[in-house]
Amino acid sequence: MSTLQEVQVTIKGSQELATIGLTKSEILEDYKICCLSREVSLVGRKEVLTGKAKFGIFGDGKEVPQVAMARAFQKGDFRSGYYRDQTFALALGLASIEDLFAQLYADSENDPFSKGRQMNAHFATPFNDAQGKWLKHKDLHNISSDISPTGGQMGRGLGLAMASKQYRNNPDLHNTPFSDYSNNGNEVTFITIGDASTSEGIFWETMNAAAVTQSPLAVSVWDDGYGISVPIEYQTTKGSISKALAGFQSEAQGEGMDIYVVKGWDYPTLINAYQRGVDKIRATHQPALFHIREVTQPQGHSTSGSHERYKSKERLAWEKEYDGIAKMREWLLDSEIATETELADIEKETKAAVKAAKKRAWANFLQPIKARIKAVNAILATLTSASAQKTTVAHAAKSISTLLNPTLREVVEIIIHLLRELKDENTAPQQQLEQWLKTIRQDNKNTYHTHLYSETPAAALRVTEQPAIYDDHAPVKNGYEILNTLFDHKLATMPNFLAFGEDVGHIGDVNQGFAGLQAKYGEHRVFDTGIREWSIIGQGLGMAMRGLRPITEIQYLDYLAYALPILTDDLATLRYRSAGIQHAPLIIRTRGHRLEGIWHTGSPMGMMLHSLRGICLLVPRNMVQAAGMYNTMLQSDDPAIIVECLNGYRLKEKQPANLDTFTVPVGVPEVLRAGTDITLVTYGSCVRVAQEAIEQLEKEGISVELIDVQSLMPFDVNHMIVRSLQKTNRIVFLDEDVPGGATSFMMQQVLEVQGGYFHLDSQPITITAAAHRSPYGDMGDYVAKPTATDIFEAIYKLMYEAAPSRLSKMYFMR
Repeated sequence: MSTLQEVQVTIKGSQELATIGLTKSEILEDYKICCLSREVSLVGRKEVLTGKAKFGIFGDGKEVPQVAMARAFQKGDFRSGYYRDQTFALALGLASIEDLFAQLYADSENDPFSKGRQMNAHFATPFNDAQGKWLKHKDLHNISSDISPTGGQMGRGLGLAMASKQYRNNPDLHNTPFSDYSNNGNEVTFITIGDASTSEGIFWETMNAAAVTQSPLAVSVWDDGYGISVPIEYQTTKGSISKALAGFQSEAQGEGMDIYVVKGWDYPTLINAYQRGVDKIRATHQPALFHIREVTQPQGHSTSGSHERYKSKERLAWEKEYDGIAKMREWLLDSEIATETELADIEKETKAAVKAAKKRAWANFLQPIKARIKAVNAILATLTSASAQKTTVAHAAKSISTLLNPTLREVVEIIIHLLRELKDENTAPQQQLEQWLKTIRQDNKNTYHTHLYSETPAAALRVTEQPAIYDDHAPVKNGYEILNTLFDHKLATMPNFLAFGEDVGHIGDVNQGFAGLQAKYGEHRVFDTGIREWSIIGQGLGMAMRGLRPITEIQYLDYLAYALPILTDDLATLRYRSAGIQHAPLIIRTRGHRLEGIWHTGSPMGMMLHSLRGICLLVPRNMVQAAGMYNTMLQSDDPAIIVECLNGYRLKEKQPANLDTFTVPVGVPEVLRAGTDITLVTYGSCVRVAQEAIEQLEKEGISVELIDVQSLMPFDVNHMIVRSLQKTNRIVFLDEDVPGGATSFMMQQVLEVQGGYFHLDSQPITITAAAHRSPYGDMGDYVAKPTATDIFEAIYKLMYEAAPSRLSKMYFMR
C-alpha cells in the first residue's frame, strides 16, 4: 500500500474476493446498504417537499466509501463525524430506516440520537446510562454526538483519539473500571469531513496536533468538488487536500501521517485502503488521511436548494456516470460476483423496505399527536354546548379538523387563541381545556428543557459540601503552592486525572501550579501542547467523553476567545443535544482579571455567560477557594471553567488540613461580611478591592454587606442574595467586565428571577471596568478597572441620596 498516490486494485472475479477479504454475501450486503441509504435520501427529500419535514440533509453520493469505512470500524472505536454519514450508521446497525425518518420528522419520542433536538443525519450512541455512569465503550460502536458547524468535529475527534494514547501508555488504566472503556488503547477514532470544511483552521490545528502527538486518528475527507456551490479551486490549495498536506506525509514510523488517495466510486480499492490503513493506525497510533476523491452529491447540499443552479451540464453528466452505486453495480456485474437478477431483486427489496419504514415512522410520529388532538376535540365537543360563545368554539374545532398533517404546535396555538376569547368564562369544559394546555406545556418542558446541566447523582449541584478545616498551626503558603499541593495529590490518587496545556508540562505552567509534577508523574500525565486553543479544548473534550478526568489549561482568560467555537457549539451543548446520553466532565483551568496590558487583563464574563450555558462558570477569589472548586468538579459529571485570579498566585493563604477533600458548593454565594445599609455583590479579584473600599466606607458610618457569588453559572440557586437585599433594600453589583456584562446578568438574576425589585429603596447600580480593554501600565489599570476609590464614591453617593442627613456632600458630588 503506497501513500500519496492513487491506490488501485484491478483483479477481477473470485480473485477479487480474496484480495479484499470479503465474501459474496458481505459485498452484496454492502450494496444493499448503499441502495437503502440512497432510497432514504430520495424519499426523505419528497417528505420535505410535501411538508411532512422541515429540512433534510443527506449523504447520497457518499454511500460506497462509507460502507468501506464501516468494514474497518471495530467495537471500541469512536467516530467524530459529519452530517453526511447516514450510510455508515446504517451499515453498523446504529440507525434503522425508521430512525432516519424519525429524525427527519423531529420526532421527540422516537429519534434515538437527540430526541428531536437536532436536524437529521446527526448521530450519537449512548456513552453513559441514565445515572451518568459510563458504559463499556470497548464493547460498543461509539458515535460522538454530531454538530452542524463545519469542521467542528475535528477538535473532539482529536481528544477521542488522544484518550487511546492515555489508555495505552498509562498502566494504571489497564485495570477495572478503566479497562471497560478501552482495549489497552487499541481503538481508532474516525473523523469524517467534507472537503470544503478542510479550509477551517481547526482542521489544520487537528491534523498538525495528531501528527505531532501520533494519535490514532483516521480522517476521511469526502471530496465532491464543491462547498455548497463554491468549487474546490476556490477553497483548497492545488485543488487537492492531499496535495496541500503532502508535507505531513510520514517518512518514518513515529512522525507525520500516512496519506491515502482513493476514488469514491471504487469499492474494492476503498475496502483495501481502509482495512490496511486502519490496521496500521490501530497498531502504531500513526494517524492517516483518507482523501476520498470523485464522490458525488446528486441532490445538492440540502433540500433548501438545487445543485443544478451551480453545476454545469458536463459536471451533472459526469456525476450520473460516476455515481458510486452505479459504479459498484457495474463492478459487481463485470467481476461476476452478482447477476443482474440478484441486483434487481436487492434494488426492489430496498425500495419496498424504505417505503414501509417511512410509513411506520410517520405513523409513530403522528400517534401521540392524534391522541392529544382526540382528547382536545372531546373537550371542545362539550365546551360547545357549555360556552356562551358557541360559534367561537366551533370555529376553533373546525380549524383543527381542517389541518393537513397537523402539528401539535398548530393545535396549541388554536387553543391558546380560543382561551383568550373565553377569558370571561369559567365552565368545567373550559377548565379541562386549560388543564390540557398546562399538560402540553409541562410535557414540552420535559422534552426540550432538560439536560442542559447534569441531572444525575453526580451533578455539580449535588456534590456534598465539605467545609475547609484549618489546624491551629496551618501552614501559610503562596497561592500557587496551595494548588500545586492539591494537583500533586490528585495525580497520586486518581489514575485517570491528567493535565495539559501551553507550558503546563516541563515548567509546570507559567504560574507554577504544576511545577515539578511532570517529572514526578510522567509526560503522559502532565504535558505541554502547542499554541492552539481550539484543539486544546478538543483534546480535553474527547478525553472527558471516555472516562478520563482532564484539566485543560488555557493560559489566559483573554485567549479563551480562540476556543469559543468548540466551547459554545460542542462542550456546552453536548449533554443537551444528545438528550443526556453523552457528557464530558471537562475542567478548563484559566486565569484572568488584573495584571498588565490589553490581552492579560481580561474578564469577558458576559461573553461566556451568554454563550456557554451548559458549562459551570466558577470564579474563586483566591487559590484555596479554587482548590475547593476543583475538588467539587472532580466529583461531578458537569463540565466547568474555573477562572483563577491572575494577581493572586503569590498572596499568602492558610492551607486547609483537608485540602484534598474539602469542597466549595456550586451555585452558592458566601457572605464575607455582614452589613445593614447596602448589599455589594461581586466575585474574583474584585473581592479584595471591595474589602478595601468597605473599610473606608465603614469610617463614614456606612455598613456594607459583602457577598462573593463564587459561581456565575449556576447562579445563587438558593436565592441568598435577595435575602440580603430584603434586609438592606439597596444593592450594588461589581466586577471587571465591560458595562452591561456580568453585572447586568447578576442584576437580572437578583431583581427579576429572585424578585429583588420589590425590596428596593434605591436605584440598583453596577460598577464595572471601562468599555475598552485595559491599557498597559499602572495608570492604565487604575483608570480602566474599578478601584477601591471608585467603589467608595459610587456607594457613598448612593447612600447620600438615600439619607442626606446622615452624610456630608463630598468633593466628587459637587
